[in-house]
Amino acid sequence: VQLQASGGGLVQPGGSLRLSCAVSGFTLDDYAIGWFHQAPGKEREGVSCISGSDGSTYYADSVKGRFTIFIDNAKNTVYLQMNSLKPEDTAVYYCAAGISPTWIDPVGYDSWGQGTQVTVSS
Repeated sequence: VQLQASGGGLVQPGGSLRLSCAVSGFTLDDYAIGWFHQAPGKEREGVSCISGSDGSTYYADSVKGRFTIFIDNAKNTVYLQMNSLKPEDTAVYYCAAGISPTWIDPVGYDSWGQGTQVTVSS
């Protein structure tokens, strides 16, 4: 099971970024994929997740209405579209896979990709 996160960068407040999580070694149908972020000095927090089997999604309150998670099965990739970015969204973003996690509780995710830095600043 391998996950490769990419797409981070520097963006101004109000801007957008799309993060990608390319997966290999497993079938998305059998897993849930989650996005998490970790700011300096803070714990890793769940942002959003999607079920590979039925496409159901979940969002942290802080990103509802701004972020969208979706799957491209043809590319074995899970995306996180981030709009209306705020300085407080600045963090390292990780994607992870789990068989039956409890939404965005990191404990339920077994395989993690490397992080991608997102910086929101003017």
